[in-house]
Amino acid sequence: MNLTFRLIEEKDNKEIADLIRTVFREFNIHRPGTVYFDPTTDNLFKLFSVPGSEYWIAEENNIIIGGCGVYPTPGLPHGCAELVKFYLSSSQRGKGIGWQLMEKTFDSAKRKGYRQLYLESLPELSRAISLYEKAGFKFINGPLGNSGHFGCNIWMIKEL
Repeated sequence: MNLTFRLIEEKDNKEIADLIRTVFREFNIHRPGTVYFDPTTDNLFKLFSVPGSEYWIAEENNIIIGGCGVYPTPGLPHGCAELVKFYLSSSQRGKGIGWQLMEKTFDSAKRKGYRQLYLESLPELSRAISLYEKAGFKFINGPLGNSGHFGCNIWMIKEL
């Protein structure tokens, strides 16, 4: 296995968008108010050129198998960013790759001066939610910031 982690490049846009949408169809969560319909999903390279953001790609043998990023979502409290667009292909789950991606994102957030990370999710992604809890995320009662993802109904925050 030739596994590498690297920052997103413009050439990754289609492949990572396809992976994200595949995961949404797999869990039958491809509905309005989610990343599935978010137009930024088709140009993540541009999205993550925003200052204070960073997106990690996991690649195996030159095929994108996952991604995870940190983003300064408007409206979040000072010192807080959002853990965003964390997806892994079904064949790669349970191998620790998602954990490594998350760790890269935590390091990015700390390096960029954030003290907290916020995320939004859905109950159908229970394995991911368990991973978030293991990583120190705690449930909160409502959304923070202005992600535009009104379809999400699980919100969590972590101190860095």
